[in-house]
Amino acid sequence: QVHLEESGGGLVQTGGSLRLSCAASGRTFDAYAMGWFRQAPGQERKFVATINWSGTNTYHAGSVKGRFTISRDNAKNTAYLQMDSLKPEDTAVYYCAAARHGDGSRWAAEPESPSAYDYWGQGTQVTVSS
Repeated sequence: QVHLEESGGGLVQTGGSLRLSCAASGRTFDAYAMGWFRQAPGQERKFVATINWSGTNTYHAGSVKGRFTISRDNAKNTAYLQMDSLKPEDTAVYYCAAARHGDGSRWAAEPESPSAYDYWGQGTQVTVSS
């Protein structure tokens, strides 16, 4: 079992920055790939970014590429999402998630799919004002 807790959300103006954190407890943190998703009101949960267990490989959705950066610190059992040049359309609840990884894993095949992730946090609200 892995418990995930997000923090760092809030209200920011267009063009501003926020850094989200996802603190993990329970099973070995570096046994999991980590991901960030977001969900706006009335919309389905959408992929934002993912990072492998060691932090050597990352993948960002096209809508955030060049503005958001996912990272992790295994010594601190924490994943991060640095969000720069924020836009009103980035407004959503942001969720972190943990996925078992390795050859044959669902994460290896579909890292953008919510179903590839085994554990989820409660979410943190990000609101970008125009």
